[in-house]
Amino acid sequence: MKTKIIVILGPTAVGKTALGIKLAQKYKGEIISGDSQQVYRKLNIGTAKATAAEQAAAPHHLIDVRDINENYSAFDFVQEAAKAIQTIQDRGHLPIIVGGTGLYLQSLLEGYHLGGQVNHEAVLAYRKSLEELSDKELFDLLKDKNMTSDQLNRRRAVRSLELYRFSQGAKNQKRAYEVLLLGLNDDRQKLYERINARVDNMMLSGLLEEARMLYQHYPDAQATKGIGYKEFFPYFSGEMNLETAVAKVKQNSRRYAKRQLTWFKNRMKVDFYFLTDPDWQEKIFKTVERFIQKN
Repeated sequence: MKTKIIVILGPTAVGKTALGIKLAQKYKGEIISGDSQQVYRKLNIGTAKATAAEQAAAPHHLIDVRDINENYSAFDFVQEAAKAIQTIQDRGHLPIIVGGTGLYLQSLLEGYHLGGQVNHEAVLAYRKSLEELSDKELFDLLKDKNMTSDQLNRRRAVRSLELYRFSQGAKNQKRAYEVLLLGLNDDRQKLYERINARVDNMMLSGLLEEARMLYQHYPDAQATKGIGYKEFFPYFSGEMNLETAVAKVKQNSRRYAKRQLTWFKNRMKVDFYFLTDPDWQEKIFKTVERFIQKN
């Protein structure tokens, strides 16, 4: 029998963490973070990491599992999330993955193995270059690399080329999971307002000091590339004023939310629940109930 897991995904600031905790409390679940930045110790504010109170409300996994100067990749996530899923299942609990890093989630759920220290942005950039090709150019590229194009649509062709470039010889492995994808979304303007408000709250909570610590002690670490940190570096070096830096964090966060939604819609075929629907939570709980009860 396949292991049942629930995956809550969606753009930044949409409320994934809160929903995950509610489901974990109701259905004897444990949460696995599917976020590429929340793995880092000491980076709590800019990563929107679950607070101590939230982590006490439901067991959490893959949070604070790396030092700031260490790297973390989709390959690492797949290995460690699979172990966490098995541990949770062995306890008779429900694994609930909560996160917005599309590459990580897809890699785990579809056995989409990318090796080494491949990062999300590198794959996005390469994918964009492939998607700009015509059908003929795309399939000719497959042939040039001695890869079959039989019965491949554009989506599969792009995936095959990504694996060729980034997998370092790793083979896809389908995992025995029965997955319920729960997508959260909101009206675009309201989502952007939520993002802006969250950045303001982060500033009040000490985001600037967290970013300064990275700038002073870990300027070249992978963790510094996360949105909410790198935008302050020009401020610290005297090249930008603080107001402009904060505006840049908000702008990049909004753009990231748009990229997240594009990934989920095009790559993972998610049914979204909109926060503008007054019954969205009730609908989700009914869906989860049916999923859990299904043999």
